[in-house]
Amino acid sequence: MSVDVATPAYEISQEALDLRDMVRRLAQEKIAPRAGEIDRKSEYPWDVRELLASHDVLGLPFDSAYGGTGTGTLVLQMAVEEIAKACASTALILMIQELGTLPIKLFGTEEQKQRFLPRCASGEWSPAFALSEPEAGSDPAAMRTSAVRDGDEWVINGQKSWITNATVADFYVVFATTDRENRRTSAFVVEKDTPGFDPGQLEHKLGIKGSPTGSPSFTDCRVPHENLIGEEGKGLSVALGTLERTRLGAAAQAVGIAQGATDFANGYAAERIAFGKPINQLQAIQFKLADMETGTAAARELLYKACSMADHADRPADLGKWTSMAKLFASDNAMKVTVEAIQVLGGYGYVNEYPVERMMRDAKITQIYEGTNEIQRVVIARAMA
Repeated sequence: MSVDVATPAYEISQEALDLRDMVRRLAQEKIAPRAGEIDRKSEYPWDVRELLASHDVLGLPFDSAYGGTGTGTLVLQMAVEEIAKACASTALILMIQELGTLPIKLFGTEEQKQRFLPRCASGEWSPAFALSEPEAGSDPAAMRTSAVRDGDEWVINGQKSWITNATVADFYVVFATTDRENRRTSAFVVEKDTPGFDPGQLEHKLGIKGSPTGSPSFTDCRVPHENLIGEEGKGLSVALGTLERTRLGAAAQAVGIAQGATDFANGYAAERIAFGKPINQLQAIQFKLADMETGTAAARELLYKACSMADHADRPADLGKWTSMAKLFASDNAMKVTVEAIQVLGGYGYVNEYPVERMMRDAKITQIYEGTNEIQRVVIARAMA
């Protein structure tokens, strides 16, 4: 099936460009100098989160009615991209602001929105999105976590895995089976101080080491019925409706990582002398840099187009295909570009004195989370059929 080339292209306002430039300055002046240390120490950068909150960056995912900027998906992902150029772990702070609250924004009650969104927009609270389990990653219908109604409460039992912001989040959007016979799930807000909730142990990861990833558990956790998000038994729709949009965050992160690696490799190649001249005058290096820049520019255009579609007042019928294409292409490109960046630097690319080895480690996760790239290909193929 051919691509609909008649679909209008995106537009970026001057206000959006000014906001992007502000985030770029913050990222390059304040975050980039911290990136290596954040990675080496595997510590959550509370100081950087406070910096983002003080400049209203954490309000980007939210409507103005709930204390946010009301600037939309495209501006949000432009900011994620700029931060990811400097530090992918820090970019996740902004990404999870959307992932952990979008279920409430899209499917929650007005009371839920008023209770949770403004405190996230200000940076006071941080959320988490708890869908994946040890045996239920790409197949959420196989989840074992359960929720049983008991009067005006739900009792939740189970285990989650690979949860970003574990130990940091103030509340978790938790998906649990509420009708096992018919494989029906529901979504709930579980606050961190709920009796029976345990944030669990943190994982030791290849990359994004400044972002905690853990396995929270729920043992007879009682949450009030008003913490049910959307309709009972419609949790899978909540999850898929959320991920359809938030996978753009992974795409933006991937674009940022790739551009950061390209910029660093390009600058290095202009200064590194071999055979009596800078290596950027060698055709083998020129071709690598050209391919890196081209692939990243193409990924950005696809990302921005998909973001503009997500910002439409009426959901486009093929939105899921475009967001999957953006995530797939951008993440595959980020992995390719960062590997090439290491090659351009040679031995220096392999040591952590230079940032490209960190960028390569960070890039890998973008092919896995927010739906693996194999799943993205399934979504795209089904949309084509």
